[in-house]
Amino acid sequence: MDLETFFRQNPRVALGFSGGVDSSYLLYAAVKAGAEIGAYYIKTAFQPEFECEDAKGVCRELGVALTVLTMDIMAEPEVVKNSEDRCYYCKRTLFGALSNRAKADGYPVLLDGTNASDDISDRPGFRVLQELSVLSPLKECGLTKPAIRSLTKDAGLFIWNKPAYACLATRVKDSPLTRKALQRAERAEEIIATLGFSDFRIRTTGDEGLMQVTTSQYRQAVESWDEINTKLSPLFADGVKLDPKTRKEEAY
Repeated sequence: MDLETFFRQNPRVALGFSGGVDSSYLLYAAVKAGAEIGAYYIKTAFQPEFECEDAKGVCRELGVALTVLTMDIMAEPEVVKNSEDRCYYCKRTLFGALSNRAKADGYPVLLDGTNASDDISDRPGFRVLQELSVLSPLKECGLTKPAIRSLTKDAGLFIWNKPAYACLATRVKDSPLTRKALQRAERAEEIIATLGFSDFRIRTTGDEGLMQVTTSQYRQAVESWDEINTKLSPLFADGVKLDPKTRKEEAY
């Protein structure tokens, strides 16, 4: 099956829209196929502001109205606990609310941007998609992340080279989630982005920060470490370290 066939079979759908490459290309494909699609962005304490702005920008570019649902995910005890099943409880809460809203708005089918490169066996949040009958057309059509990125570039969407971005909750290790910890991680990553880095993470354990970069940026991080440390130290009472293990880079 290809996406055009999928949207012929499902002409009226709602999409859990993140503003990332995968969901943006899925939105583009739906519009191109003439489907009636509702785009829904769920705004929580786990998403930095730029994610919402990117989502709005893509929707403007494609002429699609964006519905922003604001939810207090920090009110969910099983999420705040930050256990291994955090993603499951988080996704169940968010997609449960999204499913109810989409049905109330008259959309019988709910989609997400899972692609054929995603290992669903390794992510507890994906169980929710099956439980709520959420469809993943990119995965069903065998579209991998590299293929989607190439197609998104060909489509002219401005986010085609946007790095994959995991939610801010993934930055906090070995402790319950707090708004302060999430805001600190967001602020730290905003600072590092101004220094010319991309596709990096600032993890936090207690009051210590750990900067993770891709292999190609490691030398830059070492050479800039004095400036990085000076800028981040006010946020972390126990200091900041550079992780000697580099992150895997995605080939664009």
